[in-house]
Amino acid sequence: MNFDLPPTEQTGPIRDLETLSIAELTAGMQSSLTAVEQAVTTALPAANALIEALVQRMKQGGRLFYIGAGTSGRLGVIDASECPPTFGIDPGVVIGLIAGGDGALRIAVEGAEDNSEGAWSDLQAFQPNTMDTVIGIAASGRTPYVIGGLQQARDAGLLTGCITCNPDTEVERAAEYALVAVTGPEFITGSTRLNAGTATKLLLNMITTATMIQLGHVRGSQMVDMRPSNKKLMERGVRMIIEATGLDADRASSLLSSTGSVRAAIDQAKGDARA
Repeated sequence: MNFDLPPTEQTGPIRDLETLSIAELTAGMQSSLTAVEQAVTTALPAANALIEALVQRMKQGGRLFYIGAGTSGRLGVIDASECPPTFGIDPGVVIGLIAGGDGALRIAVEGAEDNSEGAWSDLQAFQPNTMDTVIGIAASGRTPYVIGGLQQARDAGLLTGCITCNPDTEVERAAEYALVAVTGPEFITGSTRLNAGTATKLLLNMITTATMIQLGHVRGSQMVDMRPSNKKLMERGVRMIIEATGLDADRASSLLSSTGSVRAAIDQAKGDARA
């Protein structure tokens, strides 16, 4: 290993990948995932502290913004976009921003991540305020778009956090709460869509899931505020209503159709039972 390079840029233990069989390649990739679990576990105390601070702000109407570039930005946008259908929140509550705009979700926008003013400029469209939280995502820990956005958000009084997969980086110093998941060298050198991306996705899952549970969008283990927008979700909603109330399938389906909400259907059924 070259210790002058950050871990994500160092060469891993498996070399000459082009000489390996498919079975050897997949086995090698699977074995490398041990580093992901260890890295995320190490980051949990910082994640817990960030989530606690985030929840307190969101209870007062604050929003959560993710900022990132490349794979990191795409992961933030994905996590944000999954919150409304899963937890029934407004799309403006958790927002993902990627350097270069939405077009960069599919095609890289050259140089966008090097603009240290870009993230704060992008945030202005949402009129950020001191109840909001900005989490910068940068596997490398050195993305100017993310570093600049965090510094300016912090100066403006917003809560700031970051997720990075290298130790002792500028992005870590820019944020109040730093989730540092050191995943080490990638299976393909420098390809942080692999282990670093996996660790990042796990931490993003934890942040929004734990936050939404704390904000009351889950009962038991059920996402009662989900939006039943297709047949699969309608069927899931009916099952949740049956489990919570003991109603038969026809009555549960009728209530879900009339209310459009699992929570409302359950509450109505329990109210009818008490009457």
